[in-house]
Amino acid sequence: MKRIKLVVAYDGTNYCGWQLQPNGLTIEEVLNDALTHLLGEEIRVIGASRTDSGVHSLGNVAVFDTETRIPPEKISYAVNQGLPDDIVVQQSCEVPLDWHPRHCDSRKTYEYRILNRTFPLPTRRLDTYFVYYDLNLEAMKKAADQLVGTHDFKSFCSAGTAVENTVRTLYSCEVFREGDVITIRVCGSGFLYNMVRIIAGTLIEVGMGRMQPDDIRRILAERDRSAAGPTAPAHGLTMIGIEYM
Repeated sequence: MKRIKLVVAYDGTNYCGWQLQPNGLTIEEVLNDALTHLLGEEIRVIGASRTDSGVHSLGNVAVFDTETRIPPEKISYAVNQGLPDDIVVQQSCEVPLDWHPRHCDSRKTYEYRILNRTFPLPTRRLDTYFVYYDLNLEAMKKAADQLVGTHDFKSFCSAGTAVENTVRTLYSCEVFREGDVITIRVCGSGFLYNMVRIIAGTLIEVGMGRMQPDDIRRILAERDRSAAGPTAPAHGLTMIGIEYM
């Protein structure tokens, strides 16, 4: 028996998120089926991040156990032949049998992309959130800076989420513009449910002038979901990757 680690990229548009569920097709289900067919064993992958419906990834991580004799580094090439074009395994390798993608210290990086122009672009409709307001980039940067560090992010977690500890550490929260696209790039030790999308929605409110950069301190202190901005749509969010410490 050996444990295989996969790095998986996907366009989440046509999927109900990562995790198996009865009401729609998921990334996990497609991977399980393709690996089971390839290896002739019942395969169940374990993912590092359970991305939501419509969210994309360039580097989610998953593991599975197998008896196969296929060299670990060749599994990515083989399984990609049986996967749809919107899911591609970028890398495969062997890891220790006790290695778990959710139980190791790591840095996760996400990007939320905003198409900020007068009219939408059809070619960016699936991976950016269109905002026609002229966003104040400098105000968004000042607000983002105040999120860096260790804080109680309860205000940036969907109400009713069953989690005991809402303290998280953000190593960086950058906002930058390239052409018509404003990117919010967040790196942290871990994230609460919808945390990055709520951060994005709040920074967009700051960019519109509906909130001020200094409001971030108050929002954190209130520990109340209603204090923060709206949850930005899922399709603007991409998991960039996971760095294990």
